Amino acid sequence: MNKPAIYAGCFDPITLGHIDIIERASGLFDTLHIVIAENLQKSSLFTADERLNMALNSLKHINNVNVSIYNGLIINYALEIGATALVRGIRTVSDVDYEFQLAYFNRKLAPQITTIFMSPSSDYTHISSTAVRELIKLKQDITEFVPNYTADFIRKKI
Repeated sequence: MNKPAIYAGCFDPITLGHIDIIERASGLFDTLHIVIAENLQKSSLFTADERLNMALNSLKHINNVNVSIYNGLIINYALEIGATALVRGIRTVSDVDYEFQLAYFNRKLAPQITTIFMSPSSDYTHISSTAVRELIKLKQDITEFVPNYTADFIRKKI
C-alpha cells in the first residue's frame, strides 16, 4: 500500500532544520512530497522557482522525496495525491499554537488526513528561515544553518 505524506512550507530558504525533519519523515512514508507553498501574505526573499531549485538540489540524496510548488490550500493538494498525512515542524511553543490551529482547520476539511508534528534535532531548533533571511540581508555567513547547495546558491545570487 502506498502511503504518501506532505511536508509543506515556504522554505525561504530551506534550512538544516527542514532537512533534518525531511530525512526522518521520509523514513516513515513511501513517498514524502515537499511542497513549496506560495504564501501571498508573506514577502519571500526568493522566488518560488529559486526555492524549488534549492530544495531539489539539497534533497537529491533522499530517494523517496518529490519536490513541487503549489499555490492553493495544501489540504487540497493532499486530497489530490491521496496523502495520508501532513508533516509539520515544531520548534517553539509559539509554533505549537499556530500549528494546532492549522491542524484543527485541516482536520475539519479532510478528517482522513492526519497531521504529524515533528521537532528537529536539538542541533537545529534555533534555526528558522526568518533568522536566516535576516542574516542574508545583513550579509552574514549562513553556512552553518543551510545545506551547502543553498549556501552556494545564495552567495552567487547576493
